[in-house]
Amino acid sequence: MSVNLATQLREGTKKSHTMAENVGFVKCFLKGVVEKNSYRKLVANLYFVYSAMEEEMERLAQHPIVSKIYFPELNRKQALEQDLYFYYGANWRNEVKPSPAGSAYVKQIHDIAATNPELLVAHSYTRYLGDLSGGQILKKIAQNAMNLDNGGTAFYEFKDISDEKAFKNQYRQTMNDLPIDQETADRIVTEANDAFGMNMKLFQELEGNLIKAIGIMLFNTLTRRREKGSTELATAE
Repeated sequence: MSVNLATQLREGTKKSHTMAENVGFVKCFLKGVVEKNSYRKLVANLYFVYSAMEEEMERLAQHPIVSKIYFPELNRKQALEQDLYFYYGANWRNEVKPSPAGSAYVKQIHDIAATNPELLVAHSYTRYLGDLSGGQILKKIAQNAMNLDNGGTAFYEFKDISDEKAFKNQYRQTMNDLPIDQETADRIVTEANDAFGMNMKLFQELEGNLIKAIGIMLFNTLTRRREKGSTELATAE
């Protein structure tokens, strides 16, 4: 029985999507204000989230519902490992750990995988389709904002997907063809909204660091301007 899950997810998460885009950290990111230390903490959290999700989806690869939306070419764990090496160095495994919001997100993924595996569809939809849809734009923003020219954005690169638009269409059709009833679809939509909320908490944790970094940058800029002005005045005298 088809319940047009892809459409229900799109319509049922519009408000959550808008709220996530209006979190301060995300708004700054989209405007090109990205601070490297905050960003690498986000990458670390995403590493733990995707590791949990991909571990569970691989474990459930024969599940009647999860198996349908399990596409290994979407996996982000290895790409995130590359980025963590870039930002933290060879000892990155000993440097990173999930934040409180990251730990709660990971726990939720493991919990539903154990009790209601079909709800993993919500997390797959929320993360992977979002990554595919805005990946190239976010990659360019990150590169420009942090002056990256030799790494740090592997997360946004889907090397095993040659046509992202065609793949997204295939993915949505797969969701629409899932063997689920309306009650299950409703639970998946609810879980997707919860997933957006968990992502928002990841971003909100970083706002303090970002605001502090922006304040330091502004202070340094003003200081340089004052010093330059004093030098010019002294020269003129």
